[in-house]
Parts: sequence; structure tokens; C-alpha cells
Amino acid sequence: MRILFVLNNYYSSGNGLAASARRTVAALKEAGEEVRVLSGPNHDPDGPQPEYLLEDYHFPIFQPIITAQGYNFASTDTRVVEEAVRWADVVHMQEPFVLEIRTAKIARRLGKPVTGTYHLHPENIFYSLLTGGWKLPNQLLLNAWRDLCFNKWDIVQCPTQNVKDRLDANGFTSDLRVISNGVVPDKCIRESHRNKPFVVACIGRLSGEKDQYTLINAMKYCAHAKDVQLIFAGRGPQAGKMRRKARKLYDDGILAYPPVFDFYDRNGLRSLAAKADLAIHCATVEVEGLSIMEAMQQGAIPIIAKGRITGTYQFALDQRSCFAQKDAHELAQKIDWWLNHPTEMESMRSAYVAEMESYSIDNSIRDLRKMFRDAMDATR
Repeated sequence: MRILFVLNNYYSSGNGLAASARRTVAALKEAGEEVRVLSGPNHDPDGPQPEYLLEDYHFPIFQPIITAQGYNFASTDTRVVEEAVRWADVVHMQEPFVLEIRTAKIARRLGKPVTGTYHLHPENIFYSLLTGGWKLPNQLLLNAWRDLCFNKWDIVQCPTQNVKDRLDANGFTSDLRVISNGVVPDKCIRESHRNKPFVVACIGRLSGEKDQYTLINAMKYCAHAKDVQLIFAGRGPQAGKMRRKARKLYDDGILAYPPVFDFYDRNGLRSLAAKADLAIHCATVEVEGLSIMEAMQQGAIPIIAKGRITGTYQFALDQRSCFAQKDAHELAQKIDWWLNHPTEMESMRSAYVAEMESYSIDNSIRDLRKMFRDAMDATR
């Protein structure tokens, strides 16, 4: 099959959607498929460029906010888009934006099947504008995505059941299939025993919807706070504020070790996860949550926020690894429970490593290839 991936910013570093797309494209190629990309440019002058290159589009007024999220939009050049679509057997959308709307129209005109992945919620966008909790704008945007994008596509990949449930409840009528984005198979490199301090890691973009603040606040109620080394892995628009709040815990004597904030490459994240006793995932808005999945591959015990529009809690094997979103008291209790039961923690590590084997990207690629073939068969 000739599969065209369409997204605004394929080579963005620090953007989970783009990273997921790059992994999927690489895995599809390894499986023997032809894959090309329609996207804006790679801003690394020494790096590769998409096969079908579009110029950046800069939004008046809002561009600094967009840039702060590690994102860029591409302009739509009809000539380039049509050339890309004509090449493809199936066109796969990664976002519900203007580029994808226009590309889908051209694909329909040329008789090409269109599939897509639901990668982000409206709340992911509105949190950047400090309106993530406002129901009306989020619902209006979700409705617009439904009517302009997803309901015009043949099949839509939902990375978690939580996503499918939301789309079903909001009138999405395309063929909705639950297919995880998957994790690249990786050997667990964890050492069998470590001494204090306990390493508590929180991996993800430093932004409002990821809600690292709940972990910071939980330390105020955690009996083991002085035994914990907090490590925040990521960067984002809330980095400065989070650093100040976390540092205050140390300055006030709540923590005995200064919290660490750093940005890691894939190997660095692997090493961090392999030494972490616990991996905390506080996000209130999350489609799937690759970062916690990769941490579990390395035997880190997860504690995951459970909420209406976060699907990540499906990876928790029991309620000891869940807490109600934004509930710092419950999170502190769960942290203390695990640190008070080191034998149970060690025995559960292998269970989480084994659980992630079922989410191998190889399984995801198998299901995606079937999805593409089904879309092609439906348009013949």
C-alpha cells in the first residue's frame, strides 16, 4: 500500500502527536508498506524533510502561544497537496485542522479513501488559552471537528476505549476502531535493588492539562516526602511556574532533595524510567499517554489520574495505581502505600512490564494495516 500521512508538524521535537506519527511511519515501513508524509518543514537544517513539503503558516497574535506548545501549522499549497494525494492509495490524517480538511476534500474528489486518528481533545488546545475547563468552547470545537473532519473520513482510529466512548456519545458516525498507538518493544533494563531516596518521576509536557501541580501539592500530605526525589521530565509553557512551586517545597523543608526538572531524549527517558520507583501521571486531558506506557515498560509502578477525558487509567492493573484527578490527598495516600510496601512494589513491576507487551506497536501496526485495507476496499 502507498500510505500518505498528513500532519502540520511531523518533525516537531517535544510534541507527542508528531513523535507518535514518526514511530508509526517507521513501523509501517518496516512492515513493508510505502509511506510518505505531507507536512510543514523540519526546522533542523541538517535533518530530513517530508516528501511533500509545505511552508509554515504563522498566525497573527496567537503565534507565540502556538510556538510555546512546541507546534507549528503548515500552509496549504493545493498543487503540493494534490500531488501527494494522487500518489497515495489511502490518505491518513493525524489532526482535525485546516490542512486535513482541504486534503480530505481533494482526496474525495480523486476517489481516495481517507482514514484518521483522534490524537487530541479540544481541551488540549483550550488549556493553552486558559479556557480548558470551559464547557461551551470545548463542545463547540468538538462539534466542528466532528462535522468538518471525522464524520467525513471513512475510519477513525481511537487510541483508547475512553476516546471511543466520548466520540460515540457526541454523534461521531464514522467507523470508530480502538487501536492503541502502541509502544516500541523495549527490554527492561531495571536493576533489582536500589536505596533511598525513592525516585518519583513525572514524565510529560509541562502544561496545564498535564497537571503536574497535583503531584507537587501531594508532597505536602505525603508521609514519605522527605524520602522522595522528585524528577519532572519535559518542557512546556508552565515550566517556570512549576519550577518555582516545586522549589518552594524544598525551601520550606517539605522535601529533603531539590526537585529536578530536565528534558530527556528517548535513551534518557528509558534510563529515568528504569530507576524510578513510581511514575506519576496526573493529566486531566489525555488521549492515551505514551510516556507512562514507556515508563511501565521499564518496571516503574504507575499512579494514574482517573477522569472523564483521560484514557490513561486503563493501563492501571488495580485501584492502587489510580487516583481521582486533581485529588492531591488521594495521590499522596497512594504514593505512601506503595513506598510502605516495597515487596509488593517489586512483585508488581514484572506484571506491568508484561502488560505493556500486549500494547506492542507491532500489534498496532497489524490493526492499522487492516484498517487501511478496509478503507480501500470500501471505496472500490
